[in-house]
Amino acid sequence: MDLDLDGNAALVTAGSAGLGRASALALAAAGADVAVCGRTPEHLDEASEQLRAVGSGDVLVVEADITEKEAVEGFVERTVEEFGRLDHVVTSAGGPPSGPFLDTDDGDWYRAYDLLVMSAVWTTRAAYPHLADAAGDGDRAGENGASTIVNITSRSVQEVIDGLVLSNSVRRAVIGLMKTQAREFAPEVRVNAVLPGAHETDRIGDIIEQSVERGEFADYDEGRESWNEGIPLERMGRPEELGEAVAWLSSPASSYVNGTALPVDGGGLRSA
Repeated sequence: MDLDLDGNAALVTAGSAGLGRASALALAAAGADVAVCGRTPEHLDEASEQLRAVGSGDVLVVEADITEKEAVEGFVERTVEEFGRLDHVVTSAGGPPSGPFLDTDDGDWYRAYDLLVMSAVWTTRAAYPHLADAAGDGDRAGENGASTIVNITSRSVQEVIDGLVLSNSVRRAVIGLMKTQAREFAPEVRVNAVLPGAHETDRIGDIIEQSVERGEFADYDEGRESWNEGIPLERMGRPEELGEAVAWLSSPASSYVNGTALPVDGGGLRSA
């Protein structure tokens, strides 16, 4: 499917690794100019190389910590300066530490809130004027001309996951933000979210290793297999499968989708 993103400019926070990188790659492959940020120079270098390999658009990589307001605002402004416009925003963030409630202190809660919620607030606040301007561009005005925001959250906003109290609790605020912005920003900007289930990323690997260290599993393989349980498709997702869903939500192909939280989890969610 041609997603009609040629000449568009997209920004992905925490896009140097994991599901953020997968989303950036899908947008680049669809023809967009893509900017990503991250904290690890090696990941940024890898992302830059991969983005240039899959697409013909321009690529911008910026070292930035999304838990710092000034860094986020600077990333948005650099993107607009580089590309001359901003059509699409994807908010992504590395997950907070795993663990049960009684092992989680106040500092963990505040850090998780900045990472998951305030990073999305700062990004979308800084990006909105540029997104609205792009939507009003003469080449894009009309029913399919909306700019977009897609928040990458987690299936944990609908069904809690054992041992992930921070993600279970804090990510729900992002859905409230998305629902509110979807009403306030329309029709110029459509806002949606994706709710990934388990995808085979470094983040999942870290969670499994932490679970093994806590004695919850005998070894890594046992922990990995536990993530496949309860998924009708009997496997974890591939990162690119999530990225393709994000690119679709960012495209005119989803022009009547707004305010939606889309599970991408192989059918694992049992709640409606």
